[in-house]
Amino acid sequence: MPGTASEVDIVRVTPENADELIALITELAVFEKLDPPTVEARDRLRHHITSDPALFHAFLGRLAGKAVGYITYYFTYSTFLAAPTLFLEDIYVQEGVRKSGVGRELFKFCVREAVDKGCGRMEWCALNWNVGAMSFYEKLGGRKLDWTFFRLDREGMQAALSKRR
Repeated sequence: MPGTASEVDIVRVTPENADELIALITELAVFEKLDPPTVEARDRLRHHITSDPALFHAFLGRLAGKAVGYITYYFTYSTFLAAPTLFLEDIYVQEGVRKSGVGRELFKFCVREAVDKGCGRMEWCALNWNVGAMSFYEKLGGRKLDWTFFRLDREGMQAALSKRR
């Protein structure tokens, strides 16, 4: 098995390594059977991650110097807890190095960030068919909620704004 958790380096995404993040995001899109970011979206990703303040946080997981996984997250706010929430947007590890500890180290990195930032909780989503991811999260203490996730895409937002009732 290539690498162990003790060899995992977690590094912030910078302008110099943003293309490594984008390559991994593209791999995740293929894995999830979704369209990868367009050229324009890749340009926005580079800008958003390196702007001040960044619109989201991103870190690469490296084994032997090679980026093999990543995490992206941002902060929301819980009015019930009166505290921030870390929302884990993406966590991805290349298939060939899964079970090497990279995913666990990336996840624990996010947990430490949430604790260090005074978050009352950390949240994320998993696709219903991704039972491997759900098992991973449950082993680390995550629990499923009785909530249904909703989304409006750009077209849906425009339609919602044009509705009279």
